Amino acid sequence: MTSRERRGMAAILIAVALATLDTAIANTALPSIAADLRATPAASVWVINAYQLAMVSTLLPFAALGGVVGHRRIYLGGVVLFTAASVVCALAWSLPTLAAARVLQGIGAAAIMSVNTALISAIFPTHRLGRGLGLNALVVGVSFAVGPTVASVILSFGTWPWLFAVNLPIGLLALAIGRGSLPQTPRSAHGFDRVAAGLSVVAFAALVLALGEGAQRAPLHLSLAAAGIFMVTFGLLLWRERGHPAPMLPVDLFRRPMFALSTLTAVCSFAAQGLAFVSLPFYFQHVLGRGQVETGFLLTPWSVVVALIGPLAGRLSDRYPPAVLGGVGLAVLSVGMLSLAMLPADPSALDIGIRMCICGAGFGFFQSPNLKALMTSAPRERSGGASGVVATARLLGQATGAALVALCFGIAGDHGPGLALALGAGFAGLAAIASWLRLAARDPLAAS
Repeated sequence: MTSRERRGMAAILIAVALATLDTAIANTALPSIAADLRATPAASVWVINAYQLAMVSTLLPFAALGGVVGHRRIYLGGVVLFTAASVVCALAWSLPTLAAARVLQGIGAAAIMSVNTALISAIFPTHRLGRGLGLNALVVGVSFAVGPTVASVILSFGTWPWLFAVNLPIGLLALAIGRGSLPQTPRSAHGFDRVAAGLSVVAFAALVLALGEGAQRAPLHLSLAAAGIFMVTFGLLLWRERGHPAPMLPVDLFRRPMFALSTLTAVCSFAAQGLAFVSLPFYFQHVLGRGQVETGFLLTPWSVVVALIGPLAGRLSDRYPPAVLGGVGLAVLSVGMLSLAMLPADPSALDIGIRMCICGAGFGFFQSPNLKALMTSAPRERSGGASGVVATARLLGQATGAALVALCFGIAGDHGPGLALALGAGFAGLAAIASWLRLAARDPLAAS
């Protein structure tokens, strides 16, 4: 790698850290935000859902637009919007205003994440791509690890708006480095379809709304209306893009078994992660009676182990099948989440930490190999579309997990976190099965 490529990689990873740190901070601070804004735990989940709704609904349009105007431009614009929206989040005075600001923040994060993997693929050759994606997993893990601790320390000295203000210096740093160092990527000969983009935004926003409203047991007609809008607009999107050589929703790539199974693996595994990281802060504070600072430290082992395992798994994915690495890792994650759901009534910090480390080890062995499987099972000229699917699968899984946490709270009350963790173990087990099925799929490099 040249010095410019190293700076470009640094800019990409700083942006990834920006979005990941924010998610980890918001999850940890959710009980404090709910108490300060006088919102119920179920309603406060919309601090997470609003962010994910905006990201999920705009990822594919941004990925397609990146292919037309250049991934570099989309990245830089996303950093600017994310940083500005973080300031608005810090100034929010109610749950609706905070949720609205999180929508803007989510749009900026979508622009960053829609081109993140494509930019990494432009820097690393295929035979070393696992290393690049391993570095990505390392930064994600470190950011998740630092996030709860940062949130706990800030909350011990100040109020939750300061949690969003920390994004300002990080965003400015990413912008300064990225402007002169990000790689230029080939541009598509196809124009940007604004109608398809609008249909994609409405369809995926309606899907997340249907999940959220259904999980919070809102009036049935609201959930059905959102589901109906999703089905109609999704069908129109498929009809609009039939026969397109590079559709915004890359349905043609799902005809490749490796790509389809890797996407399913990602959705299920990130649903498990979402169930864990949204429910655990409530579990530690409301059920176990731990404080805010201690909650942050109890959440840290999962992400620390992911950070340690991620680079190793990335290097191993350059030598061994992602199906095996992911299958083993996700089976371990399922066991770890089940062990968290079965914690004794008064567990020690060591007992919790060991179980969190098991979960982190399992998730760490899945993440980088699965990313490589997704990116290498698509033709290189379709890296933008594949990158959009990577981020969409992750966020759909996390949004599903967050919505199911709200449902578990509504159904089981104080036992909701335990139910959510058990459900997460089931999703991790399903993801492990999908990963192992990839052994029967064609080699992704041969497919491309």
